[in-house]
Amino acid sequence: MTINIVKLCVGAASIEHLATWQAHRLAGRRRIEHTTFQTPKRQDGLLDGGSLYWVIKGVIQVRQRLIGFDTGTKEDGSACCLLILDPELVPVRPTKRRPFQGWRYLQPEDAPPDLGSARAAAEMAAMSPQMRKDLADLGLL
Repeated sequence: MTINIVKLCVGAASIEHLATWQAHRLAGRRRIEHTTFQTPKRQDGLLDGGSLYWVIKGVIQVRQRLIGFDTGTKEDGSACCLLILDPELVPVRPTKRRPFQGWRYLQPEDAPPDLGSARAAAEMAAMSPQMRKDLADLGLL
């Protein structure tokens, strides 16, 4: 059964900022990886169409499909789990999310829907991060 992960995107100010950061990181590597201390136990469900939903500035704004897992080490030498991500960033309906540490499982029925059309995604991307947050706070997105 498909399941997702939700995680704070610490340091990113917008979807565009995340895209730029990942493109820079991908330039020296063959895949996009995100390190996390805890290894997910439900990997089969995550790889059955699951995604990593990014919380940017208190709002779930975008997702990336999970395509694999690996083991690695962080910059300080400690062991970690590598989440292997599809490079495509898929904007989703902005949904407020309170701060938390680490990552959490996210059931498919609780995951915000994708912004259906390319036009809707482009319009959303054209909005400032603050406007997206304000509209989401008002329940208009």
